[in-house]
Amino acid sequence: MTAQEKQMALRVRDGLSNPEIGARLFLSSRTVEWHLRKIFNKLGISSRRRLGDALSRGGQP
Repeated sequence: MTAQEKQMALRVRDGLSNPEIGARLFLSSRTVEWHLRKIFNKLGISSRRRLGDALSRGGQP
């Protein structure tokens, strides 16, 4: 996972919405959504709910 993807994943884990993440990282919510799809694919997950578990495993599927 890239550094930017890790930042987004941590913010999702902390409960921020896509618009909130976008505002903090100076990105559109659509760009955040695109990155999250890439993150989910890399981690082999399909939802925000599973992100915390995936990150606690070290970000590996």
